Order: sequence, then C-alpha cells, then structure tokens
Amino acid sequence: MSIEHIFDSASSVMTVVSFVTFAGIWAWAWSTRKQQDFAQAAQLPFADEENEHV
Repeated sequence: MSIEHIFDSASSVMTVVSFVTFAGIWAWAWSTRKQQDFAQAAQLPFADEENEHV
C-alpha cells in the first residue's frame, strides 16, 4: 500500500466525516426544540438598551 493511496483514502474519509458533521449541526440548528433558545439569544443585543435609560 503506497503512501499516495493512504492519503487518498484519508481525504475521502475526512470529506464524509465533514459532511456528516455539517449535516448534524444544520439539523440541530433548525430543530424546533431550539427555536425558543435562539429567539431569546436574538433579543440579547437589545436588552442593554432598556437598561441604559434607567
């Protein structure tokens, strides 16, 4: 088994692993269970403005 074959195989494996990781993160981010958490996080930049006027 030559070193070129090992690098070609490793490259293919890393491509598949990277795609599966991307798909997992994408599914997690778009899951309905996280929607409320992300809505709260989206409002965090505006929370400081309410405290400045006090």
